[in-house]
This record gives sequence, C-alpha cells and structure tokens, in this order.
Amino acid sequence: MASIDEIKKIRLKKLETIQKTGIFPFPEKTKRTHRISEALKDFNALLKSKKEVILAGRIKSSRGHGGSTFLDVEDGTGKIQAFFRKDRLGEKGYQFFLDSIDIGDFIEIRGILFKTKKGEKTIETVDFNILAKSLLPLPEKWHGLTDTEERFRKRYLDLIFNKEVREKFELRSKIIKEIRRFLDEEGFLEVETPILQPIYGGAKAKPFKTHLNALNLDLYLRISPELYLKRLLVGGFEKVYEISRCFRNEGMDRSHNPDFTMLEFYWAYADHKDLMKLTEKMFESFLKKTFGTLKIKYEEKDIDFKPPWSRVEFNQLFKKYTKINLKEINKEALEKEAKKLGVEIPKGAGKAEVADEIYKKFCRPKIWQPTFVIHAPLGLFPLAKQLPEDPANLANIQLVAGGWEIVNAFSELNDPLEQRRRFEEQEKSFKEGLEEAQRLDEDFIEALEYGMPPAAGFGMGIDRLTALLTNSHSLREVILFPTMKPKS
Repeated sequence: MASIDEIKKIRLKKLETIQKTGIFPFPEKTKRTHRISEALKDFNALLKSKKEVILAGRIKSSRGHGGSTFLDVEDGTGKIQAFFRKDRLGEKGYQFFLDSIDIGDFIEIRGILFKTKKGEKTIETVDFNILAKSLLPLPEKWHGLTDTEERFRKRYLDLIFNKEVREKFELRSKIIKEIRRFLDEEGFLEVETPILQPIYGGAKAKPFKTHLNALNLDLYLRISPELYLKRLLVGGFEKVYEISRCFRNEGMDRSHNPDFTMLEFYWAYADHKDLMKLTEKMFESFLKKTFGTLKIKYEEKDIDFKPPWSRVEFNQLFKKYTKINLKEINKEALEKEAKKLGVEIPKGAGKAEVADEIYKKFCRPKIWQPTFVIHAPLGLFPLAKQLPEDPANLANIQLVAGGWEIVNAFSELNDPLEQRRRFEEQEKSFKEGLEEAQRLDEDFIEALEYGMPPAAGFGMGIDRLTALLTNSHSLREVILFPTMKPKS
C-alpha cells in the first residue's frame, strides 16, 4: 500500500499532466445550474424533460466496471451518483477521466438525470471539468475513528465524513439564530463592545495580555463584555445584548475552552426575578422552534425544560449535599472542610470562593432538571446587588441543567460607592494571590457615578448550551476549531 507521500507525488504528477494539456485545474468558478439537493428534489420533472443539468461537488467514492465508472459526488447540500462511460465521453475523454481524477477531487458534471435498474437517482455524464485537484488522499477509514484529538485538529475531515458532526454545527447556528430573534422581538438592541480592553472585568478570570504598538499600551482580551454593556445603560439604552467571543487564560476541561462564545444582555428597570421569567420564556421559544419540543436527552437521561423550573437557595443546596451550614461557619473552618473533601482552594480565596469551589464539585453535578440556584453568598459576584431582606446573600440566579451551569445572572449593583468597596476587596484578594480576582476599573466607577438605572444582567455560555442540547460530552464537540496543543 502506497504511503501518503507516495500518493502525493503521484497526484502532483497528474496535476502537472493536466496543466500540460492546457487545462487549469483550479478554475475561478463553476457553471453549476443546480445544487444536488435541488436536482434530487426536482428529479422527476428533470427526468421527464431530459433537460441537461450541471452539478458540482467532491468525489467521495469510485466504482469501476470495465468501460464505465460510478462516482458518489457530494456538495454542501446532498449526494448523488454520477455515471461515466466510455461510449458517451469518447475513448479520449474517458481515458483522461481515468488518468486525471481521484477521490477527493472537486468536479463539475454536465449530464442528464436517470434512474438505475436498482432505482438509484443518477446523473449520466456528458462532459466534466476539474474544479480543484486534491493532492492528499481522504482517509478511507475516518468514519468512526477513535482518535478524537485528530478529529478536532482536522475538523475539515471530521465534517467531510461525519454527518452528525456537521448537523451539530448547523443546529448550533440555528439555536443562536432563534435566541437572537427572541431578544430582538423582546425589544433588545444588539451591540458590539471592545475585545481589546485596557482593564479586563465583568467576571472572575485570568486574562490574556497583549500590547498595542501604536499607542505603546498594554491591553487585555476581554473576559466578558459586561462593564461596557452597563456603560450603555448609563448612556440611556434600556435593553442591550451582545453575542461575543470571550477569552480566559485558565485551565481546560470538558466545560472550559480558552476562547468561547457568550450571550450577555442587560435590562434596565428589571431584577433577578424578572430574569427568571424571561429565561424560561426564552428557552421555551427557541427550543420549540429549533427542536419542536421542550424535552431533550442528555447522556441517556431526559431533561424537561417545561416551565416553571425549580428554584433552590444556594445555602440550602450546599447544606443538603455537604451537611455544612454556611451561615454558621467561618472562612478558616470552611477551608478545613474543603481540605477534608479534597477540594483545592485558590490562593487568596475568600469564604464565598471557598464555598463555590465545594459547590461546583459536590452540588452542581447532582442537578439534572433545569433549576435556578439562587442567592449565592456575598462576595462571590462583586457586580451583583445584595438581597435587601438578607444582605449576606446576593440577588442572583444560576441556571443549572444536566450538571452544567448554563446561565449566571443577577440584579446589577449600581451603587458606585459599594461597587468601589467591592472592587477594593477584589484588589486585596488579587494581591494575596487570587489571579482570577476582578480589578478596580476607575472609568466604570465614574460611569456609575453619573447614574445607572436599576437593571438585571444575564450571561449564558453558548458552547455549554449547545453541548447540552446536542448531547455532547465536551465543549470541543461543539466548537469548530477548539484550542489544541500542536503535535510537535
């Protein structure tokens, strides 16, 4: 069996021969009259009229029978069988086909549609042109390949051979489209905010740092668009959203990728209770339009998104699964409990962060049906308002389903003095070694000092949502080109 290098040499020789005949094997365009799906849909009418059509696509397989050859040709919409025979193309034309064309090549086929004796819809080739000569062979046994790392590295091959992978990404696009439609119809304005930021903020995360030569200025890739979207509330917009690419220089696992897609929206004169109702309404809308049902299956278990969803307080959930009462334990004692449980605590973490690390390991994975985990301890989200009736806890919600945190949202803090105090606490934690602490943003504080209306803010990971809805175990299954360590 020839090696890949030997096959490439043979194909380069073919390419040279084709060019010597005066044919350019990479033409600018095709004269295609129909996409394959259109030809198959109108097959009976085209068959009856005996009208010639021109199709184009990639050769996926080839079967020779003496003076004839059957090909499977596929474009982005479907697949059809093509029939090449010597007495139709002429001896010279058929020999050129045999000598020049390989599986993986893109070709243009002019011909007439017919059905074979077995009833297979086929195009009989009258003439053909090369559209792109492939130099490397398609991996014959790619389908079902167990090397998932290779699939992610060469996603283009994964898409060629795995129909279900392609369908996942088409579904991802449809989910985003329907979410966008819902927000537009609810009166939200889609906006764009900076990716390069002088101060990173809006979340607890370690950023990527870069440098702008033109201004001799250090900048950061955004970890969240939050603080810029809130500035728009100060400026008078009442409903804004952004579907944005965010970047966090953190660990990688099945639920984290260094760059990911986030939906964030901000809604003036609303609170976290309003957000719960709107979130249920949004999920009901896009799930029905995308899937036709509110029930999905994830890892062999059913998840039912029919509202209303359960609401459970963070402290109650924490106590249920850890037997620890957060209101009655101090930070030092909680750290000892975390150590007993085998939970690693980041350097400089406060009591709320310690509780969150325990929650993520022992509580969140047990939540399967859609559930709002509400009222996290003060200190966990520095941009969230406290509950007026219980200032030790926040006016926040986290939507969890299938063990995934999908949404993080809250009533937004709009008191500039309290926001400064929270930022200063975070700066102290940062100096003590908490790399993910939020930083003091003086420009944002100044914006708040001009006045920001009471508002609710919402953040949802699009990749996590898609992974859950497409029954994918890892984010890498639903990100077209996930971050990978080079083989070398």
